[in-house]
Amino acid sequence: MLIVVAVAAIAALVAAVRVTGGEADATPAVATAEDGGSGHHSAAGTEDTGGQAGSGAPQPITEVDKTFLVAVRQAGLWEIPAGRLAQTRASSEAVKRAGLHLLDGHSKLDQLVREDAAILGVTLPNEATAEQQGFVKQMENAEGAEFDRIFANLLRASHGKIFATIAEVRAATQNDLIRRHARQANQTVLDHMEVLEDTGLVDRETLAEVEEAVKPK
Repeated sequence: MLIVVAVAAIAALVAAVRVTGGEADATPAVATAEDGGSGHHSAAGTEDTGGQAGSGAPQPITEVDKTFLVAVRQAGLWEIPAGRLAQTRASSEAVKRAGLHLLDGHSKLDQLVREDAAILGVTLPNEATAEQQGFVKQMENAEGAEFDRIFANLLRASHGKIFATIAEVRAATQNDLIRRHARQANQTVLDHMEVLEDTGLVDRETLAEVEEAVKPK
């Protein structure tokens, strides 16, 4: 399984900030107005000041912060469909239950990320990454016990990788909206990891893949 592209992008940006004290370039796809995206995006490599409702002076928003919001949006764009597929293709009640948790959690996060992105002037994508779309195709082409296994392992790997990234974003951000968003994402991702593990279908190989992906480089 390949590392989810959005997670890798955030990790690279975090590393760049640590090494240089500056910011890396990230230019996500443009979202339409009906999807809640904002058309305002500063030149790459600069630090924006995002005005926030109820706050005083504008607070900085870095490229790492922006890429985090993009990753949350893209997670919902493939994990919500995955949760729906679980209701019709899974043979395990535990997998169906995990799918319901994904539907609920990512629907709420998706609404929150679109609201926060509009406030902060961050452009959001309309589509999941090519890799994430490939994950959905794998699930669409499976059913029963095969679907259960693919679902549990793809989703557990994805959540494990982003879980570590959320902590890095929360630790470094200076923006109150990003802090709130990271806290909510952390709670949601932890819940999803637990219900996926409750299926009893997560392989050791999947956890080893996550361990390799999140270990300090």
